Amino acid sequence: MSAYEPGAPSGPSPRPPDRWDVKKLVILRTLRERGTVTATAQALLMTPSAVSQQLTNLAKQLGVPLLQAHGRRVRLTDAAHLVLAHADAVLAQLERADAELDRYLHGEAGEVRVAAFSTAVPALVVPAVRALRAAHPGITVRVREAEAGEAYELLAAGDVDLALSLAAHAPTARDPKFTRVPLLADPLDVALPVGHPLAAEPGLRLADLAGEPWIFGGSGPWSEITIAACEAAGFVPAQAHSAAGWTAILAMVEAGMGVALVPRMAAARRDGVAMCALGADRPVRHVVAAVRKGAEEGATVRRVLEALRV
Repeated sequence: MSAYEPGAPSGPSPRPPDRWDVKKLVILRTLRERGTVTATAQALLMTPSAVSQQLTNLAKQLGVPLLQAHGRRVRLTDAAHLVLAHADAVLAQLERADAELDRYLHGEAGEVRVAAFSTAVPALVVPAVRALRAAHPGITVRVREAEAGEAYELLAAGDVDLALSLAAHAPTARDPKFTRVPLLADPLDVALPVGHPLAAEPGLRLADLAGEPWIFGGSGPWSEITIAACEAAGFVPAQAHSAAGWTAILAMVEAGMGVALVPRMAAARRDGVAMCALGADRPVRHVVAAVRKGAEEGATVRRVLEALRV
């Protein structure tokens, strides 16, 4: 008697072929990152009701509860976290499969979409594009300027293939979605007005500038970097002026309105500004690239990463 004929002993029901739905797993993972159904819907360009429906269907397909009410929000269940641990591995393996298929079909040819912060575009990305044109003309790079938060949203959503940011604002190496690749340590020099008494000082230290008026942003990563570097040198910088763009900052330095830390990648020559390398306590900022885990094995992405590291 067949196990499926009337009267046969009952056994485990067959698993539906679409039990593991990659699209729904991506929605669940995005909910873990964003925290709310509304934020998840915004990130994935869906409606909140569609997100809820997809997750309800996924829970039915897997046969386990994935969400529980927590006030006006939802919380992932232990089963959801178990599912996501496997989903991270599955999605990374699919990225590797895409990379291998792309290599099989196109070799070292294709398009790589790069999101990079403003100073990295002229200092790192443009030279990399020039080098790739000469050495690997089949690779096309499309560039999108974006700060770290937006860059990693674009990367997670699949809208770009590679994101550049400062290490302090990148996901940690433990993030299961991304592979981080260190690119360089960018020294921070101090911008002084030409004629400043310390402009020609050999072995200038950051601590020597503790009494100077400082120019840096009111908030954001560069404000944090400047304050952290000065505090590490033993003082809190007195902010005289606030600006976010390097053109404005260097113009104020040139006018004798204060001093500023400037990453070497961002430095632009101005006749009235002396760019001074610091001595033993010279701070640096670390620049990293990130790709979706598994995608680093693709031929085109690997070539772009190599060009960025030169």
